[in-house]
Amino acid sequence: MERDEVDEHVRRWASLWEGDPDVAPEIEGAITRMQFLLRRQKRGDAAAFPDPAFTVEDYKTLHALMIQPYPIEATPAQLAEVVKVTRAAMTARLDRLARAELITREVEPQDRRRVLVRPTAAGRAAWEQHIHAGMARDRELLAALSLTELKQLNALLRKVMLHHER
Repeated sequence: MERDEVDEHVRRWASLWEGDPDVAPEIEGAITRMQFLLRRQKRGDAAAFPDPAFTVEDYKTLHALMIQPYPIEATPAQLAEVVKVTRAAMTARLDRLARAELITREVEPQDRRRVLVRPTAAGRAAWEQHIHAGMARDRELLAALSLTELKQLNALLRKVMLHHER
């Protein structure tokens, strides 16, 4: 079996606690490999947004707006929850997107306390441009796996997720 750089890390790590039944090299290897892949994905995403006028955070905010369960509109609080940022951080993001005319913010007529965020045509176009490039980066990240292997990986990761969602 071919070895990667994580195998050497796990060997050194496990040797520190030889004989300790709590040491699980398979877990250390899996976690370290997932962290490596996520770091690589984040670096690729960051490099894809070199223009400070449209950042990866802007894209992630538009992405949340476009794919959330409501009919392409959301409140700032809903978007903050989906993107996992504070409401203040989301407000700052939405201010940037509104200035760039990528979203609109409108007070809901039936409830004047509620603001609805919607993408503009330019916002949708920016999102579509970047999502296709992102999908290509993701395909490259996992290019070593066949479709069958990707399905197996998803099944295993789903099993772990469901365990933690209970």
